[in-house]
Amino acid sequence: MNVFELTRALVDVESITENEEQMGHVLYAHLSELAARFNGRAELIPVEPRRNNVFACWGEPTVTLSTHMDTVPPFYASREDDQHIWGRGACDTKGIIAAMLHAVREMLEAGLRNIALLFVVGEERNSAGALAAAKDPRGSKFLINGEPTENKLALGSKGALRLELVAKGRMAHSAYPELGESAIEKLLDALDEIRRLRLPEDKILGASTLNIGTIAGGRAPNVIPDHAQAELFVRLVDDGDSTRAAIRQAAGREVQVREALTIPAVHLGSLPGFETMIVSFTTDIPAFGGAWGKPYLIGPGSIHVAHTSEERIPKSQLAEAVQIYQRIVKQLL
Repeated sequence: MNVFELTRALVDVESITENEEQMGHVLYAHLSELAARFNGRAELIPVEPRRNNVFACWGEPTVTLSTHMDTVPPFYASREDDQHIWGRGACDTKGIIAAMLHAVREMLEAGLRNIALLFVVGEERNSAGALAAAKDPRGSKFLINGEPTENKLALGSKGALRLELVAKGRMAHSAYPELGESAIEKLLDALDEIRRLRLPEDKILGASTLNIGTIAGGRAPNVIPDHAQAELFVRLVDDGDSTRAAIRQAAGREVQVREALTIPAVHLGSLPGFETMIVSFTTDIPAFGGAWGKPYLIGPGSIHVAHTSEERIPKSQLAEAVQIYQRIVKQLL
């Protein structure tokens, strides 16, 4: 299959987070074929029951190309027109997988060695696959991580801080509010204070951003609510320590703050001859923790259409990515 056909074939395998088993076996079949043909080795690496990372190498791996195989819901199958391939995961990251596979195949055909491929599970939720891989490194000195950056090298990516805010009150008849305590009002007061916070900025990554993603609570319109909660997501430009402390202080004593996820921001390397950019999304790179080498971040497609019903990847960028991955690997080797 050419890179467009392979992208569509991968998109058509549903691999929503925690349901990556079939995709893992599909990729393992591709890597096993390349391993047999070019004297390499391929393996499924268990992460959790029915969830496996997939790895292959040729020689002693110096450069590893890696991305994730899971997608966000909902699944929808591929289609294409003259300019784009559409479907869930088209740019995040089934097209990237296809470009990496074709790039490695062409390099192996040209006699290059000491390269590897690593496809991981769980990036869209908690980086379970990358965290597992960080505990089992294979000696790689450089990691080329694939995410949709429009084929530009990202000089840095923001981190993530996900918090849950919980307020408790006391139920009462709404005709007698003085007999109860409104958990919703406590939560709203805390959120108002949090929205007023001035969050850290970075000269390269820019400003931190905060999103109040969900709010829930209450029993009925005529009942003083005894419970309310909200979920916050902060895009970090540092390690998150000062932001976490500021939010806890702003929430006050009436609202409990629970930490669900922290991924620090990262600054990344550049290479001569490549366009650069800054991305606001979070990747698996912090979860790898340097265990697979110095990280670089680049891939075809735009993050602006990832996770949407309009997800697509330009065919021109897909074809270009095959050559870009080869250029980077050859420079690093």
